[in-house]
Parts: sequence; structure tokens; C-alpha cells
Amino acid sequence: MEFNIQRSILLTGIRKTLGITEKKTTMPILNNVLIKAHDTAITIIATDIEITLVANYNAEILSEGEVTLSARKLYEMMREIPEGIVHIKKGHGNLLTISCEKAVYRINSMPADDFPSVAEDGGASCFKVNREELLNLISRSFFAVSTDDTRPNLTGAFFEVDQGDVGNVILRMVGTDGHRLAIVESTVEGEFFTLDKGVIVPRKGLLEIKRLLEEIEGDVLVGVHLGMFVVKGQDILLKVNLIDAEFPDYRRVIPQERGIVIKFRKDEVVHALKRVNVISSEGYGGVIISLKDNLMSLTSTDPDVGDASDEINIAYDGVALTVGYNIEYLLNAIDVIAEREVIFEIGDGSKPSVIKGEGNDRYLCIVMPLKT
Repeated sequence: MEFNIQRSILLTGIRKTLGITEKKTTMPILNNVLIKAHDTAITIIATDIEITLVANYNAEILSEGEVTLSARKLYEMMREIPEGIVHIKKGHGNLLTISCEKAVYRINSMPADDFPSVAEDGGASCFKVNREELLNLISRSFFAVSTDDTRPNLTGAFFEVDQGDVGNVILRMVGTDGHRLAIVESTVEGEFFTLDKGVIVPRKGLLEIKRLLEEIEGDVLVGVHLGMFVVKGQDILLKVNLIDAEFPDYRRVIPQERGIVIKFRKDEVVHALKRVNVISSEGYGGVIISLKDNLMSLTSTDPDVGDASDEINIAYDGVALTVGYNIEYLLNAIDVIAEREVIFEIGDGSKPSVIKGEGNDRYLCIVMPLKT
């Protein structure tokens, strides 16, 4: 195997694999990437069995072949050498020579046969989705996905496809950890695949999809096939194994009656929450919100640190009200809102509260109050 490739292209390709290859594993080969030289391109493959990335990059192929080597080491080499054409050649045995101008590396690779067998073609019927819309679905639901591995059905975002108006469908992602729930929707025009029921995309898979979407341009293709969520960009394919579990009926959590409705400027409340959050420490992350006479007061107390308070002017002339929340939950829910004004529906007593942007019915977050 022997080929030439632009250093910046190879660096970009290897960087995309690091989120997959740098996870703890009992199989050292999974810390490697598989590089295949063929025709007029190289194919870079990375997998941790649950997530697989396959990407093609233009290169000058002098002789075909394949090799597997450490993704981290290759990335560090490409990061340090000067910009230019990188020459890679596999010699006798598993010795690999990597050179660019006067910089030369000779490293031991591993036989490609040791690398797990990976189907490079996702095999799914995929349909076009706007890249930013898919990124929006993930970004606004990801924060609510549980990190508790004892509840595997909550460690991913629930993805479902509903029929919308004539000629379009609604894509929906839902994340919850049992204390909060985020629901995000997007409309796709034209033909799209159907799902008998929704699927659960695991948290770490969502993170890799998000990273990919942030780095590429243009629309992407999305599909679900043989227990995998598939995302295709130009010359790149990402496959994520789905979680085989039942997602809870999230619709039962959505309040049927509106609570006390207040409206405030997003930036004002975000900054106020961050100010009082300075006092918080592990185990004490709550904020008490009090409403009275056109004022919203925020107070946070930590017995080991002290307390902090802030006030914001709002339009409110209802009865005096006090309720507590986890500060981070509020910040997460409000921070992803694009609208300038935020609607906050405070539930009665211990009932959940709803947060959403003014005039936007495509996103809402439900937050449970703290027990007092």
C-alpha cells in the first residue's frame, strides 16, 4: 500500500475519528483506524462496535492496500508536521513509513485482518434533512438525556416520525432523565421514511452525530436500518446502534392545564441564574424563585459557602408565589432557546413547569420543581 495525500485532509479525517477511538475498551484494536487505499481515494474507518464512521478522501493512490494503526498517534503526527503532501507507504511486515518534507516516521502498524469487519455501506433507505434542523433537534434535547446507566431506556434521545400536513412529516426528538423532559420538533417537506414506533439513539451516538454535523456543510441523509441510526454526508457515513428498550410515554408528562404564566427576557434571566449559581456546590444546586409585585427574586443558598440573590423586573401582579428548581436544569432549558422572550408556566404546587420560547411551539422543556 502506498499513497500521497494532502496533510490538512488527512488531519481532518483522523480528527473526526477521535471521539470513537479514544474510548475505554478491552479490545486495543478499537483504538486504531483502518485505512484502505483504493482507486483515487482512501477510506478511513473507525468503530467501537456501537458507533462506526466511514469517510472517503481524495488521494493519489500508488498501490492499493490497507493498514490499521493508532488513531491518536497518527493524529499527533499530522498535527505536528508542516503543511504539504504526506507520503504513506507500507513496507515489509507491518512497518509503516509516513513522511512529509524532511519529517519521517516509521511506526509499527497492525494487520488489517485484525480490525472488526464493518459494512461500509449503511444499506438504509435514507432521506434528505437540513443539517441545521437535525443539529437543532439534537442540541435542544441532548441536555435532558439521562447519564444513569441503570435506566438504559433513558440514556438516549427518542426519535420518531409523525405525519404532518399534506406533503410533509414531523421529526421529533425527546430527551428525559426523569426530572426534566425536552421535546423538539422539525418539519421535513417531501418524501421521508416511516417508523412504526420511535427509536432510541444513545447519548454517545448523539454526541458523535452532533460533532459531525458541526464540521460538515450541506444537507445530510438520514435513515434507520437493522437497529442502526444512519447519517450520511458528502463522502462520509456514520452509523449508531440503537438502544433496544421501550421509551416511556412522554406525552403523559406534558401538563394539560397551564400554570401561572410569566414572560421574561432570556438574557436577563440566564445572567441572573449564573450569578446566583456561583454560590452553588455539589449537593446544593437549587434556586428559590419568588414572584411578587412585578418582581422575580432568585435566591441560592449553600450552608458551606453562603448565599446569593438577584432580582429581575417582570410583568406580574398575581398572588405571591415561591418555588424551587435545580439551577442547572433551568439554565439548560433556557439557554437553547433562540427567541428573545421566554414563556415560563409555573405549575401549581409540586406539578411540573413548562419553559419555551415565545411564539415557538416546536420546543418545550418540562422541569420538575424541587421538593420543599
